[in-house]
Amino acid sequence: MNTNENPQAVLHAIIDPLCGWCYAAAPLFDAAAAAGFSIKLHAGGMLTGPRRKQIDNQWRDYVMPHDQRIAALTGQVFGENYYEGLLRDTSILLDSALPIRALLAVTALGGNDLAYLHAMQLGHYRDGKCASDENNLHLLAEKLGIDGAAFAREYAENEEALYQHIVASRALMNQLGAQGFPSVALETSEGHLKLLNHSRFYGQPSKWLEYLNEQLS
Repeated sequence: MNTNENPQAVLHAIIDPLCGWCYAAAPLFDAAAAAGFSIKLHAGGMLTGPRRKQIDNQWRDYVMPHDQRIAALTGQVFGENYYEGLLRDTSILLDSALPIRALLAVTALGGNDLAYLHAMQLGHYRDGKCASDENNLHLLAEKLGIDGAAFAREYAENEEALYQHIVASRALMNQLGAQGFPSVALETSEGHLKLLNHSRFYGQPSKWLEYLNEQLS
């Protein structure tokens, strides 16, 4: 977790590693973290179980307009290897469970979960290296300085932790009345959670920080 200068300033981010709009929000999370907010990640399992997606032309046609809108709004990069590689590889099954397990493993081993999430997102959307590929996930953990053998062990043993984490994240969504990914809530000093309207700040991290500070005061 991120070190936090202000213990009152905690942001809860309900995300999914395979959600394009969570990639859109990455600069907002980074700006908040740099300003001293602690970011607590809750992965909701968008594409798990029966909701997993086999890449095909229909999926490509569905996601590309969203991706292009995200790029225009935020400047986040979607690379040629993603558009013409990953999104044309019909052997790929998009499964959120794998990157969430990797995220939980990194967190359990004391790694920076937000940095790892962003590394997965950049690998997927910019470089076309699928975030549902165990080998990619392993390599990214090692690049962050996580011991490879320890990561593999933790990953292999956290299936039950994954299930509990997704159930808890979904319960938090219900508690907040949140719709979809990402959803962001500010935790007050009294421990109350306030759902924030983050989406109007895509591409405007400085205005987002002003808004956050207004919510705190």
